[in-house]
Amino acid sequence: MFFMNDKDKFFGFLKSPSVDQVGLEERASRFTKRSIKKETKLNGLFLTLNMIDLTTLEGKDSEGKVKQLCYKAQHLHDTYPGLPTVAAICVYPAMIRIAKKALAGSGIKIASVATGFPSGQVPQKVKIKETRFAVAEGADEVDMVISRGKFLAGEYNYVFDEIATIKDACGAARLKVILETGELGTMDKIRRASDIAMHAGADFIKTSTGKIQPAATMPVTLVMLEAIRDFYYQTGKMIGMKPAGGISKSKLALHYLVMVKETLGDAWMNNEWFRFGASSLANDVLMQIEKERTGNYQSGNYFSID
Repeated sequence: MFFMNDKDKFFGFLKSPSVDQVGLEERASRFTKRSIKKETKLNGLFLTLNMIDLTTLEGKDSEGKVKQLCYKAQHLHDTYPGLPTVAAICVYPAMIRIAKKALAGSGIKIASVATGFPSGQVPQKVKIKETRFAVAEGADEVDMVISRGKFLAGEYNYVFDEIATIKDACGAARLKVILETGELGTMDKIRRASDIAMHAGADFIKTSTGKIQPAATMPVTLVMLEAIRDFYYQTGKMIGMKPAGGISKSKLALHYLVMVKETLGDAWMNNEWFRFGASSLANDVLMQIEKERTGNYQSGNYFSID
C-alpha cells in the first residue's frame, strides 16, 4: 500500500510507484530475444488474429467502407479453413448500426470510440451523451479518451470522476480507457494514469488513439501490464490491455504476446483480456500463416486493404 499526502491525492488512497525507466526498457527488450518454435509461432499467429480490433477511424469512413471491413473480418482467407475471426470491429458511433447489421450472427464484437475521440476536447455532457448514443446503437465496447489536459495539470480527481461517469454511461458495454501515452511524457505519468483508470472502473486500459506518435511501444505497454498485475494482486480484479497504433508486423505482435504471458500469465492470453488495436496487422499475420503452411509468401495483393 502506497500512502500519500493531500497534494499527491488523486483517488483517495493509493500513490503510484515510481518507474525505473532504464530497467523497464531493459526488461522490455528481453522479450524480443525469446526463441519461438515453429508450432508455437503458428499458434501465436492464430491467437494474434483473434485478438485484433480491426479498425477504421477516418473522416472519409463511409457505409461501403465499413461494410467491406466487416466482410473482411468474417472472411479473412476463405481458402484457409479453420481460421479464427478478429475480436472486434472498431468504428465511429455513426457507423455502429451499419457494422451491427453486417456482423449479425458472427460473434464479432462492435467497439466504438467516444468522448470526443481523439482529442477529448468536448464538454463532459457531450461525452456522456455520445457514450450513451454508442451503447444505444449497439456497441459492445466503448473506447474513451481521457482528458489529457486535465491530467497533465494535476487534476487527477477530475480524470478519475470523468472515467467513472463514462463507465456508468456504458451500462453493460465494456469500457476501454485510452491514455494517449505519447502525450503523457513520462513512464511515471503513464503508470499513474493507468492506476487512475483502473480504480475508476476501466475494463481495459489502452495505450493510444493511433493518431499521434509515438503510439504503442513495448516499454509503454510493459509499464501498463505491470500496473494491471499490481492492481490484480491488490483487488483480485482482472483488467484488459490494448496496445494500439504502430503494431503492423506479426513478429512484433508475437513479442507482445510473450510479454503478456510472462508478465500476467495464461489467464490474459485471449481476446477477453488482450487486444491489438490495428488496421494493417491482420494482413501481415495472414501472410505469415500462409508462409508457415506452404513455405511461400503470398503477395500483399492477395489480401484486401480494408
